[in-house]
Amino acid sequence: MKQAMIFAAGCGTRLKPLTDTMPKALVTVGGKPLLAHVIERLQAAGYERLVINVHHFADQIERYLRVNQDFGLDIAVSDEREQLLDTGGGLKKAAPLFDPDEPVLIHNVDILDNVDYDWLRRQHQADEDAVLLVSRRKTKRYLLFDSAMRLMGWTNIETGEVKSPYPWLRESELSVDEKWEVHAAGNASPFTLNSSLQAFAFSGIHSFSPHLFRLMDRFPDRFPIMDFYLSTCHRAHISGVAKDDLQVLDVGKPETLRLANSL
Repeated sequence: MKQAMIFAAGCGTRLKPLTDTMPKALVTVGGKPLLAHVIERLQAAGYERLVINVHHFADQIERYLRVNQDFGLDIAVSDEREQLLDTGGGLKKAAPLFDPDEPVLIHNVDILDNVDYDWLRRQHQADEDAVLLVSRRKTKRYLLFDSAMRLMGWTNIETGEVKSPYPWLRESELSVDEKWEVHAAGNASPFTLNSSLQAFAFSGIHSFSPHLFRLMDRFPDRFPIMDFYLSTCHRAHISGVAKDDLQVLDVGKPETLRLANSL
């Protein structure tokens, strides 16, 4: 059975005052709640089992699902009313709700995209613990991969901060290629480094193997999923897959919400 988790517990502070009276998941685009957009696209791709975490105005989300009869799907709610657990903690809390032998597609409720979710699922090979959907676009923060697209680390090109379990990478000086504007549309890396690394922007969409839950035991109740990936990528097979024509719209801000409605 294809299974997915939708992160819908956030407080939506960037969308105030709309989120003073409703959860971000029920903010509408084109007359339809964001949650419905994501559910229906997953349903169209053959996903039958969905887990949705809730915190901010959780009762409204649960009522919305009941009124819509769970869209005819097997939907479970992971309750974070007592404490918002961030993406990693939310996934960890929801662990018992998943089939341990099937990958979990992870999707934020405030992202609209052009991803073929069935295609992404097929990219997740049996020997991989997680597959992160990435693209070559200009941003401040990049994931770093080796030539085989295995995750090696992360960097903020404005601050120079590097996160990686590999000491040699943390101690290396990453320099941004001055021709990045040209490389953004091509295949070159925006970084020069003694070792060959490739830099990609993360989409926020990824495929997670439940076999990774065992590595979360030492993590606290609340933590970001990317911190987990970056601290375990030397022990787990975490890969990236690039989609050249990827279009992702983060509808978590008023200006992008207006753009989404105009589209």
